[in-house]
Amino acid sequence: MTSIAIRVKPGASRPAVGGAYQGPFGPALVIAVREPPADGRATKAALRALAEAIGVRPSRLALKAGAISRDKLVLVEDPPENLAERVAALLEGGR
Repeated sequence: MTSIAIRVKPGASRPAVGGAYQGPFGPALVIAVREPPADGRATKAALRALAEAIGVRPSRLALKAGAISRDKLVLVEDPPENLAERVAALLEGGR
């Protein structure tokens, strides 16, 4: 398993994955979602967006830390070989 730090921006005007934020878990990938933070909707949307951006099924992602925070740590089960390169590209600017 591999972990990815993310920073969720709920209530965004348009969804986006990309950019970096220096969070409590180290450099975090910024994920903007339209959903509000209520009832974990923004977290679920962020996990779906992350899965799409890194090319894995959403079921392979699990939240390790940050359930009620904008800063989260996500575990990737059976990560693809080029995961580090995909995440590095997203941190530098996104899609």
